[in-house]
Amino acid sequence: MSNPTPNPPVPEGRYVTLANGYRIHYLDEGSGPVVVFLHGSGNGASGYSNFKGNYPALVQAGYRVILPDLIGFGYSDKPTDVEYPLAFFVECLKQALDAIGIDKVTLIGNSLGGAVSLGFALVHPESVERLVLMAPGGVSDMPDYLAMPGMAAMFAHMATGQPFTHETMKAFFIKAFVVNPACVDDTLVAERLALMKLQNPQVMKTMKVPNLTERLGEIECPALTLWGINENMMPENGILRLAKGLKNGRLLTVPNCGHWVMIEHRELFNRTVLDFLRHG
Repeated sequence: MSNPTPNPPVPEGRYVTLANGYRIHYLDEGSGPVVVFLHGSGNGASGYSNFKGNYPALVQAGYRVILPDLIGFGYSDKPTDVEYPLAFFVECLKQALDAIGIDKVTLIGNSLGGAVSLGFALVHPESVERLVLMAPGGVSDMPDYLAMPGMAAMFAHMATGQPFTHETMKAFFIKAFVVNPACVDDTLVAERLALMKLQNPQVMKTMKVPNLTERLGEIECPALTLWGINENMMPENGILRLAKGLKNGRLLTVPNCGHWVMIEHRELFNRTVLDFLRHG
C-alpha cells in the first residue's frame, strides 16, 4: 500500500486485516520473545510517537517488538460507524495478534494502552506472559478523571471544536503530560499534529473504559507499574488500587515525572523494563 501521506510523519510498517474486516498498522522489529507496545489516546497518538525512544532498546536486547497503532489511531483504520469501548480495542488487538501469528506476549501500555493491556489480560490470560503499565486507565471513575488538570484541559479543548495548532498542542502536552518541557520537542509535536489530521472525532467521542479495579485480582501474570508522581492525567487513587489489586505486581513511583514516564525518563524506563522482562 502507498503511504497515507506523501511524506509520512512517522515510519510506515505493515498492515494486517482483522477477522472483523478492519486493518491495523504496526511495526515489527527484532526477534525473540514478543513484546507489544500499546500507546495512549488523544490527538495524533500512535505507537511510534509514544515509544520511539524505547522499543529499539528492547530489539537490541533480543526481543521481537510489535508496535501497533490502535484502531482509530495512527495509520490504522478509523471507522466512523462504530463506538469505541474498551472491548473493541481488546478485540482488535487479539485479532491482529492472531493474524500475525503470535500467541504469547508481554504487553507494555500507557494510559489507554494500559487499560487495553489490563482488559486483554482479563479476557485472554493464556496469551499474556507479563504486563508493564504506565499510569493505565481503567482503575478510576470518570469524575476522578475529570478532576485532573490535564484531563480537564483536554476535554475543554475538545468542547471548543477548534483544531490544535503547533503552538496550542505543544502547550497542552507540556501542561498535561510532563514536568520537563524540553521533553516535548517540536518533532514530536509535528508528528502528532500530522497524524491528528488523519483522525476523526468518533474515537474520542465514544471511547468508554470501565473501572476494572474489582477484577484486578483475576490477573495472575507478573505485572510492573510505573507511575509519575507529578501525574496530571490519571487520578492517584489508581496507585494503591494497582499496588493492592495486582497480586503478582510491583509498582515504581517516579519523582519529577508526569504522564509520559517512557519519554521523560527514557533510560530509567528502558533499564527497569528490561530487568523486569529478564528477571520478573
